Amino acid sequence: MIRKAGRTFLTLLIAAGGVALLVALPWWSVAVIAALLACWLAFTRSGRQAWSVTLVGMSTVPSRLGAASVVVIGIAGVVGVLVALFAMAQGFKATLQATGSKDTAIVLRAGSQTEINSTLDRDATVIIANEPQVMRDARGRPIASPELVVVASIPKKSTGLDANVEVRGIGQEAWTLRPRVRIIAGRRFTPGLRELIVGKRAAQEFEHTSLGSKIHLGGQPWTVVGLFDSGDEHNSELWGDADVIASAYHRGNSRNSVTVRLKSPQDLDAFKAALASDPRFKVDAMTTLDYYSRQSQILTRAIRILGTTVAVIMAIGAIFGALNTMYAAVAARTREIATLRAMGFRGGPVVVSVLMETLLLAIAGGIVGAAIAWALFDHYTASTLGSNFSQVVFEFRVTPALLAGGLRWALAIGFVGGLFPAVRAARMPVTEGLREL
Repeated sequence: MIRKAGRTFLTLLIAAGGVALLVALPWWSVAVIAALLACWLAFTRSGRQAWSVTLVGMSTVPSRLGAASVVVIGIAGVVGVLVALFAMAQGFKATLQATGSKDTAIVLRAGSQTEINSTLDRDATVIIANEPQVMRDARGRPIASPELVVVASIPKKSTGLDANVEVRGIGQEAWTLRPRVRIIAGRRFTPGLRELIVGKRAAQEFEHTSLGSKIHLGGQPWTVVGLFDSGDEHNSELWGDADVIASAYHRGNSRNSVTVRLKSPQDLDAFKAALASDPRFKVDAMTTLDYYSRQSQILTRAIRILGTTVAVIMAIGAIFGALNTMYAAVAARTREIATLRAMGFRGGPVVVSVLMETLLLAIAGGIVGAAIAWALFDHYTASTLGSNFSQVVFEFRVTPALLAGGLRWALAIGFVGGLFPAVRAARMPVTEGLREL
């Protein structure tokens, strides 16, 4: 009994170690392991024996197609869900990180984590914009944009239900600050008028945001006069004149943030020191790249935790499916395995053959699941609540790294599902199996 318990514990330890290696190792390490296995199968006697037994086992798959399909479909479901959820996190993170850069800095009130929680008075915005580290344009004006952020409730096209949309009040320097922003339809808003331009993602997602539409914000009618493309999170926003938006929302001369272009990324420390030494206000400054990266971390981490949890739960079911399938396959091949053992085949090739059969089924399931996730979710557009309590519209991104990760999960499930039946086949007494003849 003690010996049996020890063998079981060792098998569990090997299973846990195999799963940890397959999931945690980079894809190239798994490729190296696969290459070493291929060399062993091709150039050693025991490897050729294992390959021969594997071919015999795979030839019986059509006769037990239903059971084999359980393994393939179960693993495909795990990989598909995992890749889809991680693609959501990847797309959201990429959208926010694309918004920032190392040569622009955002200034918020000290202690504020987001723009909507920050308030700066007009004097502070002027002082911040005129710091010596801030770049100036051809006319000698600082490239700095004091901006106001408010949240408006606008129905979504897909559901008709209200959702929070970010409305950003900007000045003329915002165009110099963000040269990637381009008008793709209509024109820019006219300063002093209740006119808006809409990010292209927002125009796709929300009602009353098409060119020429009328929309009520702050109890006043506004006209959409243009659509713009920024290639980042700002595509989810509506932009208008900061002074007019401040008047509509009774914000006076205050702003939420000031974004500036630095003369050089190396000027950030001097810029922060200059602001910290000014006793007239307390503010925090950071690069926009750091700011938007931090905003993405919380949701990205939550999505990854959710995806991993769901995948683990589904993987447990897939492992049991693989165990049942392979135990049944081993039981059906009792005489065959016993005959091979009697002919001189050792336990190692038998273990490897059963494992390889399961892993091949797992790879098939992983490829199916990854292909479905890629076909359905790559560049799929969705929206979720961002840091300013407003919707961020983004695209799912199914990257090669995510597909490789999904295949590693498939291999891990196949390894666990095939290990125990493989060990049982290798330990099967020859005499017991020969009695079945």
